Amino acid sequence: MSGHHPDCHDHHDHEHGHEHSSAGAQGHHGHSHGYRAGQDRIFAISIGLNLVIVVAEAVYGVLGNSIALLADAGHNLGDVLSLLAAWAATMLARRQPTRRFTYGLGHSSILAALANALLLLLVTGAIAWEAILRFWQPEPVAAGPVMAVAALAILGNGLSALLLMRGSQHDLNMRAAFWHMVADAGVSAGVVVSGGLILLTNWVWLDPLASLLVSAVIVIGTWRVLAEAVGLALQAVPLAIEPAKVRAYLESLPGVDRIHDLHIWPMSTTETALTCHLVIPSGAPGDAFMAEISQALHDRFAIAHATLQVETGDPAYPCALVPDHVV
Repeated sequence: MSGHHPDCHDHHDHEHGHEHSSAGAQGHHGHSHGYRAGQDRIFAISIGLNLVIVVAEAVYGVLGNSIALLADAGHNLGDVLSLLAAWAATMLARRQPTRRFTYGLGHSSILAALANALLLLLVTGAIAWEAILRFWQPEPVAAGPVMAVAALAILGNGLSALLLMRGSQHDLNMRAAFWHMVADAGVSAGVVVSGGLILLTNWVWLDPLASLLVSAVIVIGTWRVLAEAVGLALQAVPLAIEPAKVRAYLESLPGVDRIHDLHIWPMSTTETALTCHLVIPSGAPGDAFMAEISQALHDRFAIAHATLQVETGDPAYPCALVPDHVV
C-alpha cells in the first residue's frame, strides 16, 4: 500500500504523518519509556494477582465442592493466558519495522484482542455447560469458605480492571484484557451471592444457576469486543473514525478537484493508516501543504500514518484506481 500505482499519473508526492504524536488522541500515544514501563507494570501486577486467585480458588473449589468456584478458577487461568498474550502483543508492537515486516508487528495486538475475546467466550461456554450438568447432579457446597475466596477474587480482579481501565479507552487489546477482568469479578460476585443464598436456604442448585447467569452477562459484554476485533483483523475502518468526514475534509482542501482510492485501516489496536490520491490540476503543492494535511489528519481523526499521492488529472494518463470498487 505504497500509494503509488504504475497506471497513475507520474506526478506524485508522499507525506507520512506517523512522526506526530498526541497523548490524548486514539491510537497515537508516543510510547515513551515511562508509558511502556507503566504498561508492563500493569500487566505484571494483573498476572500476579490472577495467579494467586487461580491457586486459591482451585484449592478451595475442590475442598468446598463448588463448581462455581472451580469455574471461576478456570476462568482466571484463561485470563492469565490472555493477559500474557496481550502483554506479548504490546511488546511486539514496539518492535522496529524490518525488511519483511515493513509496518512492524503492531498487528499482533489485533490478533491478541481477537484471541482474548474468543478465549473468553470458549471458557464461558465450558462454564455454562458444567453448570447445566450440575443441575441434574446437585452436590453440597461449603458456602462459607467458597464465599471468602470468591470475595478475594473480586478484590483482585477489581484491582486489575482498574489498572487496565485507562489504557482500555484507546486500545482494543487493553480493552479485551479489561473486559476479562470485569468478567472475572462478575463471576466471583455471582459465587458470593449464590453462596450467601445457599447458606440461608440450602438450595445447592443456586450455585450452577449463578454460573449460568454470569455466563450470559459475560457473553453480552464480550460480543462487542469480539465484533470490533474481527473488524480490525479484516482491516475495517476503526469505529472511532467516520470515513465520510475524512473524505469531506480531503475534498475540501484548496486546489483539490477530487479524490479517489481512499483507504483507512488499522495498523494495530492503537495506530491507523490512510492512503489517498488527491487530484490537484495545478500539480504537487509542496511539502508544507502535505505536512499540514498529515498533521490535520492526525489531530482531527487520529490518523498518524498518512500517505498521499498527488495527480493532475491528465486524461492521457487516467488512474486505474479511480472506481471505488477497485482496490
